[in-house]
Amino acid sequence: MKTSLRLASTPQRRSRPRINDRSKGSYSGQHPRRRFLTLAAGAAALPAVSRIARAQTYPSRPVRIIVGFPAGGGTDVVARLISQWLSQRLRQQFFVENRPGAASNIGTEAVVRAPADGYTLLMAGDVNANNATVYEHLNFNFVRDTTPVASIAVNPFVMLVNPLFPAATVPAFIAHAKANPGKITMASAGVGAPTHVVGELFKMIAGVGMLHVPYRGEGPVLVDLLGGQVQVYFGGPLASVEYIRGKKLRALAVTSATRLPVLPDVPTMGEFLGGFEAASWSGIVAPRNTPAEIVDKLNMEINAGLVDPKLKVRLAELGARPFTSSPTEFGQFIVDETEKRAKVVRAAGIKAE
Repeated sequence: MKTSLRLASTPQRRSRPRINDRSKGSYSGQHPRRRFLTLAAGAAALPAVSRIARAQTYPSRPVRIIVGFPAGGGTDVVARLISQWLSQRLRQQFFVENRPGAASNIGTEAVVRAPADGYTLLMAGDVNANNATVYEHLNFNFVRDTTPVASIAVNPFVMLVNPLFPAATVPAFIAHAKANPGKITMASAGVGAPTHVVGELFKMIAGVGMLHVPYRGEGPVLVDLLGGQVQVYFGGPLASVEYIRGKKLRALAVTSATRLPVLPDVPTMGEFLGGFEAASWSGIVAPRNTPAEIVDKLNMEINAGLVDPKLKVRLAELGARPFTSSPTEFGQFIVDETEKRAKVVRAAGIKAE
């Protein structure tokens, strides 16, 4: 015997009045209900329509990309290349605003506090991953308070000295440093900056002592390195390659696993210190809660630039390799980098002054 479970008894079938039979009141009974359903459907569609419209009209005014370092450094160079590309693609001005100080924390906080509307962006990088550990009392949490937009480039470091420095190779440099402990000045773009962290890594692996001299960005470092005020700097090829080609600076080694096509005669650090490898990265982030449709639009346009032959060649000429990802992939990359670099920073005992 079969049984059936019903939640409610089925009402008996009744004849349905015609919709246009006004004399029986059927029209007035059906119309409000249909009108309500129509309005409800329209209201439900409004957010999607609003998102599409917002993406289509963005950007409707100039967009600023904040760089936490002075003009002239590697981060600044990449920001200007991307801003030019986005200006051409989206037919609205993207401009770079330099906000140096506190190893990019001043510029980063300016973006964190900005409206989440896509009109204030940050050229971020591994410095932000370092700072999460270097600085104990930041007014923001970089991972929590930003929205990843797009990764842009990866580039190794170059060990640079003034041409008058009395060592032309890495082994000769190490020997000179050991013979003159604490007398060699090692510049960086700031305490905890990537250029500082890789310098400390070199000191630990090579077993040498050097005097750290922090600057407010890579541009000022290069000025003093060219003038002989400091002796060694682990900088990015983006900002230094032209000085190397012009023999105004001497490159002793690159920190990539293989030699750079742009500097084919410069050996890798691993050729002298086995397993030594380090790289810097850059990308765009926005304030937390920036609309996903704006983030996706920027990601698509930036990734299009990174496969554009002209931009790829330009980055390669500067020693950088394009680094494409989705916003989600870039976000996970930032989390992983922050955890990994925390170990290096703690091992080197790097603390903000």
